[in-house]
Amino acid sequence: MNQFQRAFTPESLAEAWTIFLRDFPMALWDTVYVTVLATFFAIVIGLPLGMLLVAGDQGGVRPLPAPLMKVINVIINFLRSVPFLILIVMVIPITRLIVGTSVGTTASIVPLVIAAFPFVARLVEASLREVSPNIIEMAQSMGCTPMQILFRVMLPESVPSLINNFTLAITTILSYTAMSGAIGGGGLGKIAITIGYQRYKYAVLYLAVIVLVILVQIFQTFGNWLSKKSDRRLKQ
Repeated sequence: MNQFQRAFTPESLAEAWTIFLRDFPMALWDTVYVTVLATFFAIVIGLPLGMLLVAGDQGGVRPLPAPLMKVINVIINFLRSVPFLILIVMVIPITRLIVGTSVGTTASIVPLVIAAFPFVARLVEASLREVSPNIIEMAQSMGCTPMQILFRVMLPESVPSLINNFTLAITTILSYTAMSGAIGGGGLGKIAITIGYQRYKYAVLYLAVIVLVILVQIFQTFGNWLSKKSDRRLKQ
């Protein structure tokens, strides 16, 4: 009998269930805590950055110097292209500066935010670019300032799309939390890797995956519901 088969004997399953009852509640809390906080800070940074990408474009409502926009785009593209596990190592000095340590549940929030805010910025940019140019031109003809167009026209019109994209962001960050368990992060990812994989307790690994899938479904279902509730077109 190989390691995989031994992981699903009655004794191994009973041990996995004990670990589930003992360790999973706290790990689940850590995962939700890190995911929600990292998503919040990623939106706080990514939302205005995405608005800047749209407004500052040469065809935007408040064009900015082309070299400046190019630098911003290069930085965003660079951060998006770095694999998350490598990014965690790269930002260890920043994590230590902010949190005081580079290991642990709270420390994992810093690399998560750095990895996620460029992604959120691109999602916001895509949502704002979906707004009809006719609506923007109408607002400009009425004498609205660029800030008024951004906050009173483009953002309200983009709310359903933004919610869908923020839902995509939170599910992506949730998957990143699992990867952070490989190098000291907490939560379900840590249990899946340190107990499920490294100790050959594959039943625990599968339990962690099932819980993560359920979490994704909950976030996705709530995001879809909220997006439909906020879509004014469906209320007409």
